[in-house]
Amino acid sequence: MQILLSNDDGYFAPGLAVLAATLARSGHDITVVAPERDRSGASNSLTLDRPLMVRTAPSGFQYVNGTPTDCVHLAVTGLLPRLPDMVISGINLGANMGDDTVYSGTVAAATEGFLLGIPAVAVSLANIRDENFQTAADFVADLVARFAAQPFPEHVLLNVNVPDVPAGAVQGVEVTRLGRRHKAQDTVKTVNPRNQTMYWVGAAGAAQDAGPGTDFNAVAQGRISLTPLQLDLTRYGQMGLVEDWLSR
Repeated sequence: MQILLSNDDGYFAPGLAVLAATLARSGHDITVVAPERDRSGASNSLTLDRPLMVRTAPSGFQYVNGTPTDCVHLAVTGLLPRLPDMVISGINLGANMGDDTVYSGTVAAATEGFLLGIPAVAVSLANIRDENFQTAADFVADLVARFAAQPFPEHVLLNVNVPDVPAGAVQGVEVTRLGRRHKAQDTVKTVNPRNQTMYWVGAAGAAQDAGPGTDFNAVAQGRISLTPLQLDLTRYGQMGLVEDWLSR
């Protein structure tokens, strides 16, 4: 299979290198197009106010001075000679569960592939110790083999979160829904040497909806979480309410 890899941690990220090497050993044709620097939290932003440049690192990875979405968009619409069979984003350093998916550049890169008509997977290592990228890479390799042997019957976008444990300690795989977090922590204010007030966005809130069936719960129990995502933002249940409200 021809696979396009990207991420939001940057082309130099260890999780990307482990995933690329693992998939290459499985015989797949791998192209990497990733951001030139860490673009975590970039979400689905496209760069429209300036031109972009694509460079090639000594590793052979191509990198772009733009967002994760830029990387996949450029690769699919201009860099690659043909459409890839899959777009895979990751392996991210840290989980992308629940509300995180709205902000995640990792999920955004996969989403762009999905929007361009290509089956896509976002994969994250659900911790920040970066000790077990190989666990996640091996699972993705198995997932790709399943796609190759038995293509998914519908167009699909999958969000994968893998516990940061050795492969032998994984307690299985669970198909999950997204959980929810509490309100984010307060913005942090600091003062710089010029006596100007500076602001840091507060940390994400703790998990609130994290019961059985959620991605939070699966990972907490040592299972790989596999969540199919959709992009239709229409709240159909409120359409009638809005019509009634407008007619008053």
